[in-house]
Amino acid sequence: MILLISTCREKFHELEFVKPIENILNERGLKFFSKHYKNISEKDLKLANKIIICGTSLQDNQFLDDVLEFEWIKNFEKPVLGICSGMQIISLIFGAKLKSKTEIGFFNENFKKEFLSLKETHEVYHLHNNYPALPKNFIKFNSSKIPQAIKHKAKKIYGVLFHPEVRNKKLIEEFLK
Repeated sequence: MILLISTCREKFHELEFVKPIENILNERGLKFFSKHYKNISEKDLKLANKIIICGTSLQDNQFLDDVLEFEWIKNFEKPVLGICSGMQIISLIFGAKLKSKTEIGFFNENFKKEFLSLKETHEVYHLHNNYPALPKNFIKFNSSKIPQAIKHKAKKIYGVLFHPEVRNKKLIEEFLK
């Protein structure tokens, strides 16, 4: 069972950031459930085999005030993928700081080694105001200065600053294998 975690303050924003991932899972016949981060219970975490922390809109930074709600990630033993705000949350939980930089639109990112099926240059969709410095114990997979794809050195915890639900659905499919 896959748990999708919404970081959206507004339910309406879930149509843009959670629903596309639900559609990918539905198309593949995968079982999942979606919950807002404020409503996650220990039972939900135990039920989940994998977790995807979905992104949110540029104006929605409520999750930054509530980052301690995600402390469970440190001890979680199953795979986690953080998308945009999800990557920011993962980075903050592991001690990184956020820096400001707005990037909107399609960018070519060079993956210096394979990351969940992406390698070499791929066009990805950026939609963020902040990016994390590379957290300790994480590897960066892209060649640009701003970390766009990271993985914990010892755990199956991944993060992408871009939005694979827009242009790189294969990345999500690879994570779910």
